Amino acid sequence: MLLARASPAFLPSTSSSPTPSSQTLPPSASFGRSQRTGGSLTVASPNCTVRRPVMAGAAAAVPAAKLEDAEALIDSVETFIFDCDGVIWKGDKLIDGVPETLDLLRSKGKRLVFVTNNSTKSRKQYGKKFETLGLSVNEEEIFASSFAAAAYLQSIDFPKDKKVYVIGEEGILKELELAGFQYLGGPTDGDKKIELKPGFYMEHDKDVGAVVVGFDRYFNYYKVQYGTLCIRENPGCLFIATNRDAVTHLTDAQEWAGGGSMVGAVLGSTKQEPLVVGKPSTFMMDYLAKK
Repeated sequence: MLLARASPAFLPSTSSSPTPSSQTLPPSASFGRSQRTGGSLTVASPNCTVRRPVMAGAAAAVPAAKLEDAEALIDSVETFIFDCDGVIWKGDKLIDGVPETLDLLRSKGKRLVFVTNNSTKSRKQYGKKFETLGLSVNEEEIFASSFAAAAYLQSIDFPKDKKVYVIGEEGILKELELAGFQYLGGPTDGDKKIELKPGFYMEHDKDVGAVVVGFDRYFNYYKVQYGTLCIRENPGCLFIATNRDAVTHLTDAQEWAGGGSMVGAVLGSTKQEPLVVGKPSTFMMDYLAKK
């Protein structure tokens, strides 16, 4: 069972007062969708087989609904899933009440999972951020979309003699390396340009078996074309997206184009739907349910 609430802020209190494609995918592949309604996060995962009670904490635009019996609700849930940005922290600032909330849940023997679609960092790097904020969080409790890409490839026994082309940043590269996969691309391709001269033919690595697309501040036309060639011309090449978020929050002044804009460019050129592995995908829920 999956329970969803807009914010974890209610957890320390037991009172009832209100608080603020055409592509053929492997058999295990399926898609997840999310909807935000009234400030809550509803996860739709048609093939998910989560059998343990789970509560997801997600960033919200409106206060959480009033709880009549918070203690009973906490006792009925075994695993609590928290979004990070907007729930645990905002930028580099810890949100009030988070340490007390996590301490309460741990004292009751609850399992905690922290999820983020920001693929620019690895789990180890996120662990350091938690530590900087004064929170003790194990790497195994972190599910970043960068890690999700590597975990998915492991789950399907992606051949180690095949390569992964990355449109994304360091977090994805580090997780692929830890999983033992060969990769190319990433930030180093951010400086590459295409000179469109008559008769120019762009080569690509025929050993690329998967293209992983995440948020990329060094995104350019070279990467779109290279990823497109791999997906379109390499037999069986997978198209994997860490997430399809439309916007992200790089500054507190405005919203910025999210990872979905990079994914959309490759989708548009290949006419193939990606397999999404970040939150709130079916893969993520299945993976967490098995742990």
